[in-house]
Amino acid sequence: MALAQAQEATADSTSTKAAKDILLMLYPAPRKTAWEESVLKQHGDKLEIRWATTQAADGRYLKPADQDPAIFKDVTIYFSYLPAPAELVPKLKFVQTSSAGTDLWHDHPKYQDKNVVFCTSSGTQAPQIAEWVLGTWLRHRNDFPRYEELQTQGVWKPVLPDEFIADSIGARVGILGYGAIGRQVARACSAFGMQVLAFTSTPRLTPESRRDRAYCVPGLGDPEGLLPAQWFHGTTKHELNSFLAQGLDMLVISLPLTPATHQYISRDQLDVLSEHKTFVVNVARGPIVDTEALMQALEEGKIRGAALDVTDPEPLPQGHPLWKARNCFVTPHVSYHSTTQQKRVLDLLALNLDRFFSGRQLVNELKR
Repeated sequence: MALAQAQEATADSTSTKAAKDILLMLYPAPRKTAWEESVLKQHGDKLEIRWATTQAADGRYLKPADQDPAIFKDVTIYFSYLPAPAELVPKLKFVQTSSAGTDLWHDHPKYQDKNVVFCTSSGTQAPQIAEWVLGTWLRHRNDFPRYEELQTQGVWKPVLPDEFIADSIGARVGILGYGAIGRQVARACSAFGMQVLAFTSTPRLTPESRRDRAYCVPGLGDPEGLLPAQWFHGTTKHELNSFLAQGLDMLVISLPLTPATHQYISRDQLDVLSEHKTFVVNVARGPIVDTEALMQALEEGKIRGAALDVTDPEPLPQGHPLWKARNCFVTPHVSYHSTTQQKRVLDLLALNLDRFFSGRQLVNELKR
C-alpha cells in the first residue's frame, strides 16, 4: 500500500517536465560515477541524483545535519545510514538504508508515516559478518591469543589438545534472530559440522514460513530455511531462556534492536548460558546485551568468552572495563567491512529503483 501511494505521488509529481524524483546519497565513499551513469541511463527522465560524501578529510563521519541544507531540497528518495532531519525532507517517499537495521529511525516522523517506503540493505553484509563470527569462534576455540602471546615471547610451547582445544564437529550454535546474517552464519557453521538452532519471534512451523525472500547473495545463506536442526520462537524471557538452555556452545546474536529486545540478554539469560559455558557473539546492536551483566559473567567465568563487534555504550570509551574484560574480544563495529559490500549495496539500491519506478514490490521492504 505504501509503495502504491508513493507511486501515485510520483505520477502526480511528474505531471510537469521539470518535476523529478530526487535521490540523495549520503555515503562515506566517493561518488560512484559509473554506477550513477548506469542508473540515470535507465531512469534519467524521472530521477536526479545528488551525492554527498560523509567522510571528512580528517576522518570524521559527517552527520546529515552537518551537510549543506540545500542538498535536501525536494528530496523524495534517501539513501544513508543516519536519518535525515525530518524538517528537511517533507517530500520523502522512499528510504533505502545502507545498514541492515533501522533502529536509528524508529522515532523519526517519516518512519512513523506509513506512506513512506523503507527498505534495508540486509543481506549485503551477511557474508563478511559470518566470516567475522566464525573467525572469532575459531580464534577462541583454538586458543590463538595464547599462541600469539607465545610468539611475541619467541617461545615454542604447544598446548596439549585435551587441555582446551576442541574442533567444531557436533558443537551447537544458537542463532538469535534468523535473518540474512543469521542464515549465512548457519551456512558457515554447518560447513564446520556444527548443529544449528534458530530462534525467531514468531513461529516458523511450515516450509513457507521458514523461507526468506530478502536479499541474498546467490548460493549463500539459507533462503529456504533448511539448515536449523531445531526452531524455537517466542517473545517472552521464559521462551528465550528455553532456547538458551539447549546446551549451546556458541550463541550468535543477530536480531534487530527494538524496545522489546533492549537488554534481551541480561543476568538471568547469562546464568542460563553458564550451565554450558556458552561463547557469546554479538554482531547486532550493543544494547541488546546488558553490558554490566556480561562483564560480570566473563569475570566470574560463567561463560567461556565473548566476541563483540557492537557495544553499549558505543563507541566504547577509552578506559572502559569492557576493553580488558576476561576472554572478551572487541572490534569497533567493523564486521561488515568488505571491499565488495559497497558494490552489493549499490546494486541493491539500483534494483529497488527499478522496482520503485515500475511499481513492483521492493526488496527488503519493511512491514511497519
